[in-house]
Amino acid sequence: MSIRFNHTILAARDAEASSDFLAQILSLPEPTRWGPFWMVTTDNDANLDYMNVEHAITPQHYAFLVDEQDFDDILERLVQKQRPYWADPQKRQHGINRHDGGRGLYFEDPNGHLMELITRPYGSGGWEP
Repeated sequence: MSIRFNHTILAARDAEASSDFLAQILSLPEPTRWGPFWMVTTDNDANLDYMNVEHAITPQHYAFLVDEQDFDDILERLVQKQRPYWADPQKRQHGINRHDGGRGLYFEDPNGHLMELITRPYGSGGWEP
């Protein structure tokens, strides 16, 4: 049996709106509802399951490997929605990083979860943090 990542749960104040936001920004299919979850499915069939919670939300980090054209398209949608983005996970430097000869950026979903886009896997171009 091979081991493949299947899903994760993201705490949300409004699971439906949060899943809609992420699906639109990443240009993924419309989220689907299953029980208490609003599921965003990536191209490799992994689900990000948004679930409404009453407690404080602890921001988590999720990274997506995208091609150059998808990166440009997602960046354009972030700019159109006037969403800030950063070159680093500490959100100190606005803009894009160039790690491993590719491009990367970080942005927040409506709940403060930090989403990362990269066009090259870490370590693929010799970059060392």
